[in-house]
Amino acid sequence: MNKTAAKSPRSASKPLKVTVDGVERVFHIDDPKLPRWIEDRALTAGGYPYEGKLKWESYERQLETLQIELVKLQSWLQATGGRVMVLFEGRDAAGKGGAIAATRQHMNPRTARNVALPKPTEVERGQWYYQRYVAHFPTAGEFVTFDRSWYNRGTVEPVMGFCTPEEHERFLSETPNFERAIVDDGTHLFKFWLNIGRETQLKRFHDRRHSPLKNWKFSPIDVAGMEKWDEYTRMRDLMIERTHTEHAPWTVVLANDKRRARLAVIRRILLSLPYAGRDLAAVGEEDERVVGVGPGFLR
Repeated sequence: MNKTAAKSPRSASKPLKVTVDGVERVFHIDDPKLPRWIEDRALTAGGYPYEGKLKWESYERQLETLQIELVKLQSWLQATGGRVMVLFEGRDAAGKGGAIAATRQHMNPRTARNVALPKPTEVERGQWYYQRYVAHFPTAGEFVTFDRSWYNRGTVEPVMGFCTPEEHERFLSETPNFERAIVDDGTHLFKFWLNIGRETQLKRFHDRRHSPLKNWKFSPIDVAGMEKWDEYTRMRDLMIERTHTEHAPWTVVLANDKRRARLAVIRRILLSLPYAGRDLAAVGEEDERVVGVGPGFLR
């Protein structure tokens, strides 16, 4: 059976038991009707501070303004030979792809590219762990985004059993020094963790599962991941605590509302770089309710 067929509506998975406010609920991804308890909590799950999405008109207006600034930033990189690398991490369905698309939408694709690597080949598994990522690092004048990165070993791999505990611990120990070398060599490195609530993730999975246009995004790994929410949380917290450094800090974005999350990501990049012609009034101020730094913001 091919990958698309495996994700068709005919496939089946076992019901998932989820405890919400002390009450055990049952969720079945194959049921086309989304439970009301998920629908009602999808935006506010996990303590999200807003009860409604950012209005579309406001989002579109702000996004266009910020994208104009991104074009200026790209011109500055080309003129100065600067390098930018932006890592997007988060649970499945956190909105990484959409945030990357919004960031790159109007940038010149010749010098703004995205990296989304498949699972490692047999040759890559025998290499230094970081090696296959280094091959895609930016050269002078480039703006490169990573849709998942070496931080696969911080969350996905240990949760799903794709690495040993020893490999995971070595990764946590070595990564700060690895990133120190990147930054010391002159690359502007950004690390974003897009954080979503559990009901938010379940709704997005359900939407994917039953959409003829998006069901290719839903995989057996997603099914397995739904059952390992707490383990993902534990690995996320450990990863951010061990790899959040002054030279390569984690920016945490609360991403239940994709619109606010995308604006927050772009603003953080623009406010962090002294590009020529930067219009701080146009960039605006950060929303401290949805964006913060390091493990403290998650708590």
